[in-house]
Amino acid sequence: MDDLDVVRRIGGLADEQLRRERSRAGEGFPARELARLQTTEVVLDRCWDVLRQRRARCAAGGDLDAVLVGPDAMVEGYQP
Repeated sequence: MDDLDVVRRIGGLADEQLRRERSRAGEGFPARELARLQTTEVVLDRCWDVLRQRRARCAAGGDLDAVLVGPDAMVEGYQP
């Protein structure tokens, strides 16, 4: 997977997340829909993490294929 693939995946997930949030605006989320949104958010965070790691490795001359996908708890615990 290259950077463009990751960016495309991020775009698709962000679009899905936005569509779901807009379709449910003003309504409560059913448990199933809420779980899907939460899963989408975690996958989005993982993709952003992979992209940041790849860009940092590229800038440092490192191996882009050595990037590791972090566990949910790690990517969800990042502070801006």
